[in-house]
Amino acid sequence: MAAAPDKSRRPRKPADSMDRDELLKAYSTMLLIRRFEEKAGQLYGMGLIAGFCHLYIGQEAVVVGMQHCTGDGDEVITSYRDHGHMLAAGMDPKGVMAELTGRSGGYSKGKGGSMHMFSKEKGFFGGHGIVGAQVSLGTGLGFSNWYRGNDRVSLTYFGEGAANQGQVYESFNLSNLMKLPVVYIIENNRYAMGTSVERASASRDLSLNGVPWGMPSMAVDGMDVLAVKAAGEEAVAHCRAGKGPFLLEMKTYRYRGHSMSDPAKYRTREEVQKMRAEHDSLDHAKARLIELGMDEAALKKIDDGVKARVQEAADFAQSSPEPEPGELYTDVLVEG
Repeated sequence: MAAAPDKSRRPRKPADSMDRDELLKAYSTMLLIRRFEEKAGQLYGMGLIAGFCHLYIGQEAVVVGMQHCTGDGDEVITSYRDHGHMLAAGMDPKGVMAELTGRSGGYSKGKGGSMHMFSKEKGFFGGHGIVGAQVSLGTGLGFSNWYRGNDRVSLTYFGEGAANQGQVYESFNLSNLMKLPVVYIIENNRYAMGTSVERASASRDLSLNGVPWGMPSMAVDGMDVLAVKAAGEEAVAHCRAGKGPFLLEMKTYRYRGHSMSDPAKYRTREEVQKMRAEHDSLDHAKARLIELGMDEAALKKIDDGVKARVQEAADFAQSSPEPEPGELYTDVLVEG
């Protein structure tokens, strides 16, 4: 059996992982995701978004911190809780919101909805509705980079609910066997559809799930964008150097239900309020920015600008036309 990864290895101090300008950029992106998702929740309540809709509120630091570790040509793939990943990758909020409302101006021409958007230009290879399925696809992206002999990295996200699926371990085995450049990222928000991780997983440390294959790993405070970036830099550098995959367990938390139809009665209101009050990623980043010399007025101006941008996206989504009936027959076949 392979030796367990050295758990004494830790990322450099989170406070040193971003200067003020970089942290301000990260804060602005996290704020964009938060305000976008709040608006999406409003539009869903108004009946303007149909079907499934899984909000990312609370988990913003994970994808923003990791995105600060990527470069041109790196790929991102994730599950159905995907709007935040799209925005962090640089996709246009107008196109994302239009897709949520099923309009032709959306990234999938209004035919994919919340869970199925893609942007090859931005290196975003989709949100995927089948639990755990994207892990095999993300491994395939890593294989393509290995085959081409480049130094690109695949960031492959999945939740703790998917962490014990069979195809995940098959992917771990192949990835480690071939030394594929994949960073596997478990977004452990503590609850799957309605079951706590303690009731669903015999493992109490998901960062060790790659141990049988000798995969190096790290457990990270996923509510701290500085800690995420510090850990992400180590993981991405490991992959770029041709040393094989790396596993990160991001300990995070979602404030809303599993989806918009979930009343989240499996946890107390006090638990959610405690997480918001003591561990909110935006509050943490804001406090650090103030320590670095930013003032409240400047940060308020940024928030106002983000809100205006999100409202513009909502207006665009509602004014964009619905797909033409003929779109039913497009994008369904690729001829060789």
